[in-house]
Amino acid sequence: MRVGVVQFSPLFGGVGRNIAKAISLVKPHQADLWVLPELFATGYQFQDAAEVRALAEDIGGPTVVTMLRKASELDCWFCGGFPELSGDRVYNSAFLAGPEGLAAVYRKVHLFGREKELFHAGDRGFSVQAVRGVQVGMMICFDWLFPESARTLMLSGAQVLLHPSNLVLPHCPDAMKTRALENRVFTVTANRTGTESRLPDETLTYIGRSVVWSPRGECMLRLDEEEEAAAAVEIDEHLALDKRMTAHNDVVADRRPALYKLD
Repeated sequence: MRVGVVQFSPLFGGVGRNIAKAISLVKPHQADLWVLPELFATGYQFQDAAEVRALAEDIGGPTVVTMLRKASELDCWFCGGFPELSGDRVYNSAFLAGPEGLAAVYRKVHLFGREKELFHAGDRGFSVQAVRGVQVGMMICFDWLFPESARTLMLSGAQVLLHPSNLVLPHCPDAMKTRALENRVFTVTANRTGTESRLPDETLTYIGRSVVWSPRGECMLRLDEEEEAAAAVEIDEHLALDKRMTAHNDVVADRRPALYKLD
């Protein structure tokens, strides 16, 4: 499988412009599966819940519908973030869209900072889908800090973790190496660049550095802090089926869940 990341600086509220920008970055390249940033079409720094709701979409909205059409045209899959409207709730979500349709929507479980004031926490947990015979699972941005996110996906069969992000803390791109190693999976983190200063007391500076890690902890692809680009790399997805660390150690077989319980 060939997987890729798309990294750029979205214009807040510029949904059509941002989608077009992402597609323009992808078109010169070939990949089976592209990962875009968290909330890539809307921007991230909402002023209040009313602004979130004004930009939120259901799965029949312009973001998902356009990405489904582009997936069909380009014969590839896209995973990207969007504010999902579902009834009277809005979730920080990610879609998995391919030539054959919408495969899944994941709702962010671990909300970061002011997201707790703007979104409902995800209520569906973590799940795994097949993309061209490869098992993939979605997590979003701050989910990286909780090892249970990646571990749950791996134990559910995921070989590749798709990780749309809007990272402002410096730790995540390198921490995902640990998530890859401890689960023996590939991780694909797509982050945005640029800054947002839409609140009087808060400027967000996004760190870029989108990265793909292998199950062996190898950095297979990394973008820099500021570049707007799409890049892809070939992975051997079968490596993620081998959970051995040494001749005597297996990261699944060596687990002792009975001893992990709290008294």
